[in-house]
Amino acid sequence: MYRIAMKKLMKWKESKRRKPLIIEGARQVGKTWLMKEFGKQAYADTVYINFDSNSRMAELFASDLDIDRLIMGLELYAGRKIDPDHMLLIFDEVQEVPRALASLKYFKEGWLVIVNLPLYAIEQISRI
Repeated sequence: MYRIAMKKLMKWKESKRRKPLIIEGARQVGKTWLMKEFGKQAYADTVYINFDSNSRMAELFASDLDIDRLIMGLELYAGRKIDPDHMLLIFDEVQEVPRALASLKYFKEGWLVIVNLPLYAIEQISRI
């Protein structure tokens, strides 16, 4: 399973037309671990942002969804410049800030296409 998932992620990374990727699945199945491991193997740096009970991220996404403002806020939060060529950005528990999830369409049009920065959004969904 691990090799299949990594192979698909590498294929996504190499795609010239990649878009934000949302990974859904039951709780505690290894989604976050897989993304962090992929970041270690495939990128020089990884920025991990957990939206669960994260008031700073809720505030960042509360107003307009201007991409330049969001990138600047993410850089301030991460404490370093976001490097579109060598960095993986992971959003975990993004469903906790619905406007962050909604913003992905703007990242696709304004960030991934123009800047070509990989952006993952990990959405954990509890299934009964």
